Order: sequence, then structure tokens, then C-alpha cells
Amino acid sequence: MRKIYIILIFFSVLLQYSCNSDKKNTEVLNLGVMSSMDYLPLAVAGREGYFDKLGLRIKIHKFYSANERDAAFQSGNVDGVVIDYTGAILQKSGGFDLKLTSKCDAPFYIVAGANTTIDSLSQLKGAKVAVSQNTVIDYIVDMALQSVGLTASDIEKIEMNKIPLRFEMLRNGKIDATGLPNPFALMAEKAGDKMLTSNADLGFSITGIMFSQYSIDTKKDMIVKMYEGYNMGVDYLKSHTVEDIKDILIKDLGFTDETISKAVLPNYTKAQMPSDADIQKVVEWLATRKLIESSFDKNSLLDNQFVQ
Repeated sequence: MRKIYIILIFFSVLLQYSCNSDKKNTEVLNLGVMSSMDYLPLAVAGREGYFDKLGLRIKIHKFYSANERDAAFQSGNVDGVVIDYTGAILQKSGGFDLKLTSKCDAPFYIVAGANTTIDSLSQLKGAKVAVSQNTVIDYIVDMALQSVGLTASDIEKIEMNKIPLRFEMLRNGKIDATGLPNPFALMAEKAGDKMLTSNADLGFSITGIMFSQYSIDTKKDMIVKMYEGYNMGVDYLKSHTVEDIKDILIKDLGFTDETISKAVLPNYTKAQMPSDADIQKVVEWLATRKLIESSFDKNSLLDNQFVQ
């Protein structure tokens, strides 16, 4: 009887711990990000205490690869992520129940090497351009080429997944051009490489915030508060200088004192939905590559209940 009693106590404690753990998880909004200026309004909101004032417990998880971020999302370890449209569409097409709930504003750049004669997009013809295949970088390169009447067949694409490796190969003259986010693009420019364009220059957005449908159903009020904090962060950025967020740029985004001196903040806007045209272009690009069905419904990806 004593053994049975002890076993019952053990399972009772285990059950209580499990319930408390589940309760704790439901009280926190978990968001996965990578080192990108996309989530800067959220980082500012956290530092300035806006989430605390709103009564929101939010935990931002930093990831150093898209694969790790996506694995955490798909396993339910984070409720939402900052992600590019290509990744969001591929996961949705793959059967994951998720929604894009807003767009983000940080740009990606196409940068040509200092030792090349490439000074414009049209001069990329015949160049060796490093991309991460079927990703946001690959997409931006194709859109940039398209803007000057070129196609992917006009360049030599070099498969190179890791951003730091693309940066080093560009610096060492092993490739002619590549796609980079900040701070790597600014680091390259400071070293003498040439900024050719960005998705912002080309007039389209490519990243947003995505949540699982389960988290939308169970943490709706928390997501509402997150966006309130996000918008407060945008207001802060519009009324302050780069120097005022220097600590965030260095600690969270990997900037250096040198790159901060050249940093220009994106034109952050309060939370809003991705444009239909931007999403449709990505859908068509992925469908052409037979990565998704041509019948993919872009509206199944979007949930506009959290933004104006």
C-alpha cells in the first residue's frame, strides 16, 4: 500500500508540474526572430517597457538559421516568427496551419564586389551571383534582374546558404555580387563594395510576422497587445535617432560602431498587412519553380484581424 501511495503522490506531483508548465507557457507569447532590422520595433518596445505597461509577457527567441527558427515554429516551441514570404508560403503549402498577420519593413540589398566593374543592375549580366536557392535572396535577385530586362539565365547563380559565407566570398572577390541584409550590407559597403538596389528600392515588401492558427485561437489578446507594443516601438523609432538605439543595434543585431555610423533606419510603418500584389508575385515565382501548386490560394495565408 505504501508503494502504491508513493507512486500516486509521484504522478500527482508530475501532473501538477505539467499543468503549471502548460499554464506558464500559455501566459507568455513566444516569438522567434533572426538578427534582422525587421523586429527592431519589437526590440525597442521591450527595452522601453511598453509590453510591461500593456500587461504582456513576451519572450523573443533569437535564432541564427532559418532552419532552427522554422523547426521551433513547427514544433510549437514558439507561437510566431518573423519570416520572409517565401518561407511562409512554403510552410503553408506544406500543410502547416498558420497565418501571416502583418508585414515588416527592413530591406535586403544586392551588393556588388569592390573589385568588379559592376555599378548597376544591368551590368550583372554574366556575373557570378551567390544566392540561397529558393529563398528570399533568390527571389530578390530574380526581381532585380527582371526590373532591368534580365533573367536568371543571364547570370551564373552560385548556391551559398550562409549569410556570413556570402559576405566573406564577396569581400574576397570569389563572387561578383550577392544578396545581404543589414548589418552585413552596411559592412560590405563600408569596405568598398557597392549597393546596387534593395527590395525597398524595387517597391515591394518581402517579410512579415506569422503565427500558428493554434496560437491565434488561444493567445488572441496577447497578439493584440504585441501589435500595440509594436506600433509604440514604431512611434519611438520615428522620433529618435540611430544613436538612441545604438545598444540594441550592437547587442541584438550585430552592428559595430563603424556600421552604426552609416546606418539609416528603414521607413517603419505601423503594423499593416502585406499587399496582395507582393504575396501574389511570390506565389507565382514559387509555382513557376514547381515548389507549390499553381492553385495555391494566397488568401488562405492571411489574417488581417490584428492590424488596421
